Amino acid sequence: MTRQNDEFQKRLRATFQVEADEHLQAMSAGLIELENHPVQARYAEIVETVFREVHSLKGAARAVNLREIESACQVLESVFSALKARQLDVSPSLFDLLHEAIDGLSALLAMDDAAMPVAGKSLVASLTRRLSDALHGQFVSSATTTASAASPVATYQEQLPPVVSSDEMAAIAPVQPLAGSLASETVRVSTQKLDAVMRQVEELLSPRLASAQRANELREVVLSFATWKKRQARMRPVLRQLERYVAANGGGLPRLQAQGLPKLLEYLESEQVFMKTLEERLLRLSKFAARDRRTLAGMSDSLLHDVKEMHLLPFSSLLEIFPRFTRELAREQGKQVKLVIHGGEIEIDRRILEEMKDPLMHLLRNCIDHGIEQPVVRRDKGKPEQGCITVAITQKDGGKIEIMVADDGAGIDADKVQTAARKLGLVTDEVVAQMSEQEQQSLVFLSGISTSRIITDISGRGIGLAIVREKVERMNGVVVLESDRDGEVAHAGTSFRITLPLMLATFRGVLVRTGEQHFIIPAISVERVARVAQQDIQTVENRATIPLGGQAVALVYLGDVLAVSHRRAVGGAPEQVPVVVLGAGQKHVAFGVDAILGEQEVLVKTLGRQLARVRNVAGASVLGTGQVVAVLNVPDLLKSAATQAAPPAADIAVQVQAEMPSVLVVEDSITSRSLLKNILEAAGYRVVTAVDGVDAYTLLKTDKFDLIVSDVEMPRMDGFDLTAKVRMDKQLADLPVVLVTALESREHRERGIDVGANAYIVKSSFDQSNLLEVIQRLI
Repeated sequence: MTRQNDEFQKRLRATFQVEADEHLQAMSAGLIELENHPVQARYAEIVETVFREVHSLKGAARAVNLREIESACQVLESVFSALKARQLDVSPSLFDLLHEAIDGLSALLAMDDAAMPVAGKSLVASLTRRLSDALHGQFVSSATTTASAASPVATYQEQLPPVVSSDEMAAIAPVQPLAGSLASETVRVSTQKLDAVMRQVEELLSPRLASAQRANELREVVLSFATWKKRQARMRPVLRQLERYVAANGGGLPRLQAQGLPKLLEYLESEQVFMKTLEERLLRLSKFAARDRRTLAGMSDSLLHDVKEMHLLPFSSLLEIFPRFTRELAREQGKQVKLVIHGGEIEIDRRILEEMKDPLMHLLRNCIDHGIEQPVVRRDKGKPEQGCITVAITQKDGGKIEIMVADDGAGIDADKVQTAARKLGLVTDEVVAQMSEQEQQSLVFLSGISTSRIITDISGRGIGLAIVREKVERMNGVVVLESDRDGEVAHAGTSFRITLPLMLATFRGVLVRTGEQHFIIPAISVERVARVAQQDIQTVENRATIPLGGQAVALVYLGDVLAVSHRRAVGGAPEQVPVVVLGAGQKHVAFGVDAILGEQEVLVKTLGRQLARVRNVAGASVLGTGQVVAVLNVPDLLKSAATQAAPPAADIAVQVQAEMPSVLVVEDSITSRSLLKNILEAAGYRVVTAVDGVDAYTLLKTDKFDLIVSDVEMPRMDGFDLTAKVRMDKQLADLPVVLVTALESREHRERGIDVGANAYIVKSSFDQSNLLEVIQRLI
C-alpha cells in the first residue's frame, strides 16, 4: 500500500509540475501585459486573470502538500485582491516585486525535498515580508540590497542548473547516471509533436484505401480481359466454318471477300500470342498490386497501432482528482459522500480523456448537489447517512468503452423536470402527455432545465447536463440516463452511462448510398442492418414502422431526412428496402437507404470554421476512389427523424424564437458598466445602462426590460434596495434580477435572497460565460 501511495504521489507531483509551470507562465504574461499596456478598460480583466492563476496554483500546491508554495501564493493573493479593490496602485516598484515573487515561486518549484525545509522557508519568509510591506506602500527591491545581503531568490537561483525553456525541455530525454552515459529508456516529447505525428500517420489511411481501390480496379480489368478473350475464342470456330463455306461455294461470293476472310483468320491467330502476353502482364501487375496493398496495409496498420498506443492513458490519470473534489464539494453541502472507482486501469485516447474531464466533473457535481440527500433525510429513508457515488469504466466489444457514473440518492423527479421544460417553452402539454417517465427525465439534457430553486456557484443554471451530452456526442458517443425514485432503497438513485470510442479520428463506418449520394454512418451507433420487405412496412399513428426484434421500430428514409433524391422519391420503391437501425439510449430508428455498400475504416476530417456546425453532418472523409463523402451525425439524424415523422417523443422539443431580449445594466463603475454592456451586446441582447438604483428605477417606468443586472454598492440607491423596490411594484414584481457584486460574505448572499434576487454572482469568481448562462436561464 505504501508503495502505491508513493507512486501515486510521484505521478501527482509530476502533474502538478506541469500545471504549475502553466500558471506561472500565465501570471508572468499577465503582468507583462499590464505593465506594457496599462489600458484602463482592461485593468480589471487582467488583474482578475492573474488573481485566478495565483488562486489555482495555491489550490494545486495544497493538493500535493507543498505548504511553502501555498503560503507564498496566499500573500500574493492578498496583493492582487488589493489591486482588484483599487486599494493598491500599480507602479514600477510593484511590478518589479511581483516579477521577483514569480521568480521565487519558480525557485520553490525547482527545490528538492531536502532543500525545502531550510532554503524554502527562508525564501517564503522573505517574499512574505516584502509583499506585506508592499500592501502598506513600502517597497524593498532586491536590486537595492547589497552583496552581503543578497535576495534569497537570487542566492538560491545561483545554485540552480542553467534554465531550459519548456519547449526545449519537452524534446530532451532525461539522462540517468548510468554506466557508459546511456540515455534512459524513455524520452519526453511535447504533446503537440505527438499529435502532429498522429495526424500524419492517420493520413496514411487515404493512400491505403486508394491502393486497395486500384488493386480492385486492376483485378476487374483482368476479369474483363479474360471475358473478352473467351468471346473472341468462341468466334474462331464460326469464322472457320464460314471459310469452309466460302471454299465450297467460292463462285457465289466476290473474289475480294473470299481472299479477305483467310487474312482475317490469320490476323486473329497472330493476335493470340499478343493477347496471351498482355494477359500475363495484367495478371502479374494485379498480383504485385495486391501484394503492395497488403504490405502498405500491414505497415500503416502497425504504425497507426503503435502511435495510438502512445496516445493511450489509463483512466486513473483523470480520476485521481475526483476523490478530493468529491470530498470538498460534499463538505460544502453538509453531506457525507463516498466515491468508489472501478476500471481505472483501462486505457483510452488521451484526447478523449481530456475532453471528458469537464463532463465527468459536471456529473459528479450533479450527483452530489441534486442526487445525494442530507444525512438526516437519508436516515429517515432507511439509507446509510453516507451516500455513495460509483464511477465504473468497462471495455466493450467493437472498440467501445462505457463510463458509468451512478449515485444512490433520491433520483430525478420527472414531474419537476417536465414542469421546468414547459415553463421555458421547450415542450408543450400535448407532447408531455405522450412521454414516458424516462423520456420526461431525459429532458434534463436540454439547455436551461434545472430543478434547483436558486442559482448558485454550484448549480441552478441548467447547463451542466447539456454540456455533458454535447461533448459526448461531439466525440461520436452516446449518454443514457436511468433514474429510479420509487424503487427499493437498494436500487434507488440515478446513473449516467456514457459510451465512447476508444480512439478518435479513425473509426469504423458503414458506407451507404441514397440516390446518387454516398454517406458514412459511424458504426458505433449502428445496431443492425437488414432488408425489409415492402409488405412488412406498416403505418402506426401516421408513422411508418417495421417489425424488428418483436418491436415496432420507426422507419424514415435517409433521403427524406437529408433532402436528397432517392429511389423511393422518384417512384421506384423496391420490393426489399435496405435499412440501417441507429440507436442512442432508448431511441431506435430505422433509416431506409438505396444500398448498403459495406463497412470500412474511416478518417474523419472537419469541415472548417466556415462550416463548423452543419445539421446532420459530423465531418467528411475521402473514399479510396477519391470521392469526398459526408460523415453523418447520428444524434442529429435521430432528432431530424423525429421531426420528419409524426411527433410523440421528447426529441421534438423546439426552442421558441423570441425577439431580442432587453437587459438593464445598473453599475456605477464606468469600467464595469462598459464591460457588462459589451459582453451582453456581443451575446445578442439589447442593453440599456443606468448609473445607480434611482436612475434604473426611472428607466424601468419608461421602458420595458426582460431582466436586470445590477451591482450592489452604488450611491443614492444600492442594488439591495433596488431589488426590494422592484419586488414591491406590481408591474415589475416578476422581473428577474441578477446581482453582480464584490460582496461575497454569507450575510450579503442571504440578504440578496431575502430581497428577492434570482441570482447572486460574486465578482471574485466572475466569468462571462457564467453570467450569460444565468441570464439565458432566467429570461
